[in-house]
Amino acid sequence: MPDRDARDTRDVRETYDRIADHFAKTREYPWPEVESFLADRDADVALDVGCANGRHAELLAKRAGRVVGLDVSRELLAEARARATDRAFDLELVQGDAAALPLADAAVGLAVYVATLHHLPTREARVASLDELARVLGPGGAALVSAWSTAHDRFDREEGFDTRVDWTLPGGETVPRFYHIYSPDEFRADVDASALVPAEVFVSSGNCYAVVRAEKQ
Repeated sequence: MPDRDARDTRDVRETYDRIADHFAKTREYPWPEVESFLADRDADVALDVGCANGRHAELLAKRAGRVVGLDVSRELLAEARARATDRAFDLELVQGDAAALPLADAAVGLAVYVATLHHLPTREARVASLDELARVLGPGGAALVSAWSTAHDRFDREEGFDTRVDWTLPGGETVPRFYHIYSPDEFRADVDASALVPAEVFVSSGNCYAVVRAEKQ
């Protein structure tokens, strides 16, 4: 019988495979916080963890010579491939788990890890994924991490909690998605517990963000 982490990874993959086409259509534009983070940065190799349809990988392609987009969902990777082809930017795609990145140590100079951390079902897995980000970041590299937060108006809670958020497909079918909703203090604690060094931690548009670098420079 598969362990819990394997089952949970499969559940996330199956959920996003199921909603990929509609999800991609609603994710046309990059987040302004990502645009701001990337505005004065560049690198030889960049990584988009949880790349979905490639909207942030497209930005990274303007800042790096090589861009790797990773996602657990094969169908979302297909959407990212279509976007890269249509818009003529180079993108290498890898199916993988955010808590076990299939990249070499110190291979990446720039990364975004946006709206994905909160889909990992346990604190252990979430901190492990942040450790993995630290492992693949090279000296002088930087990354932007984000997660949904209790600071958002839709949540009336002060402490972090697990929940299901439905995705509604055309026709009315709903598909539940697991989320861990972070309190800002909890998000900072998880970043601090990892091998990452935070340069800035903040809340914007109801999300927690951290600009981070690898511990060993």
